[in-house]
Amino acid sequence: MDVVIRAAIAFAFIFFLTRVVGRRELSSMEPFDLIMLIVLGDLVQQGVTQSDYSVTGLVLAAGTIALMQVLVSYVNFRFKRARIVLEGEPIVLVEDGRVLLRNLHRERLTRGELEEQARLSQIDSLANVRWAVLENNGQISFIPKQ
Repeated sequence: MDVVIRAAIAFAFIFFLTRVVGRRELSSMEPFDLIMLIVLGDLVQQGVTQSDYSVTGLVLAAGTIALMQVLVSYVNFRFKRARIVLEGEPIVLVEDGRVLLRNLHRERLTRGELEEQARLSQIDSLANVRWAVLENNGQISFIPKQ
């Protein structure tokens, strides 16, 4: 039972970390970030299993994490208010060609990064953008002016 409790706590901690880190950072991972995730995974594994290398410990820890993921997914699907907390909401970064600096700062994005993403979407100027939205997956969607 101890492994199950530690696995549930580890899941909640990792979920919290991903929400704090922010969606933009997770969508553009650098090699160092990948290494940090692997190290974090190893540290969490040690904390969850406490050197329990048995098959039972593996099944309990993996099963608990999988069950927690299914539970979060179900709550996200079933309850709209929980969806805002668990998944977040898309954030408008540009409205009618005007950059919303408050939202950029909130997501720790620079105007240069926003302009770079616009160029990658074949948009030459933010003045030509009706909407730019930071989606829940960290990507920026651009809707050009007509």
